[in-house]
Amino acid sequence: MTGWFDQAELPTLDEQSRARLERLPVQDVPAGTALFHPGDAVRGFVVVLAGRIEVFLTGPTGRDILLYAVEPGESCVQSTLGLLGGEAYSGEAVTRTACRVVLIPRDTFLALMNDDAAFRGFVFRAFAARMQATMQVLERVAFTRVEARLAGALLERAKDGRVAATHAELAVAIGSAREVVSRRLDALERRGVVALERGAVILRDRTALVALAESGQV
Repeated sequence: MTGWFDQAELPTLDEQSRARLERLPVQDVPAGTALFHPGDAVRGFVVVLAGRIEVFLTGPTGRDILLYAVEPGESCVQSTLGLLGGEAYSGEAVTRTACRVVLIPRDTFLALMNDDAAFRGFVFRAFAARMQATMQVLERVAFTRVEARLAGALLERAKDGRVAATHAELAVAIGSAREVVSRRLDALERRGVVALERGAVILRDRTALVALAESGQV
């Protein structure tokens, strides 16, 4: 047995279900690895033991939007939809950090969904939580001003007052265009709220960013 099951945030399953899962191998995946692309068939259900996977949608103009991230205890809604409905992926998943994952193959996943009520409940609860989070993302993109979304993204990503991200990466995170993000960052720098470095943003006035994120006003 691999021993990975006790590290995962999975429910208590019957002995047969647990034995099925514990035989599956743990995979170490480097940061920056593409796990699936639009049009790919869904091979299985991924359990994330460590790390962060980000799922993007790409529009007809080539602009990306970060739809959601998958961390330990969370699920990939596109994988669940594909496994239950037979649809191919419509987005792209990339490991943001080095990850440890276990892939539950399609046949095993469907058998567990059919045979084990605890596993079935776990999948549906995780699916519902992910759908709710996805709706919140779409709501922010549709109804929250770019400045507020940008301020929120800076606060969320900051480590010791520094955000290691390009303007293009921030644009993907908030569902905007790189040029728009660059203009907003330039304006914030002129006000002394941030300082810009190559590939990074330094937070100078956290209080102002919090107010901007909460109010949606410039």
